[in-house]
Amino acid sequence: MAIKITDECINCGACEPECPNNAIYEGGVEWAIADGTTIKGSFTMMDGSIIDVNQRNPPISVDIYYIVPDKCTECQGFHEEPQCASVCPVDCCVPDEMYQEAVDELMAKKDKLHV
Repeated sequence: MAIKITDECINCGACEPECPNNAIYEGGVEWAIADGTTIKGSFTMMDGSIIDVNQRNPPISVDIYYIVPDKCTECQGFHEEPQCASVCPVDCCVPDEMYQEAVDELMAKKDKLHV
């Protein structure tokens, strides 16, 4: 399951540098799969669509920090717990019930992002 940032976010930015997949972005900032990863070429998103890894995508949120679910691995393979949640001073980094993934799926995603 990916992590999401709730509306309680105070925009402190503590979470962003902690993410090993560069899945966290400041509100209003465009994102790309290639940001902070080693993947090249195309990438199959969780919805089945295929995009170029360098394609700039519209921000998921404009007001608060946000997490790109297609890049979030809950820190599997890097840390024992999601680092964003562990450093968040207001506990607004929580599991995203819309994206249910088993540990082996998260590890496969990590391996795909960091070839």
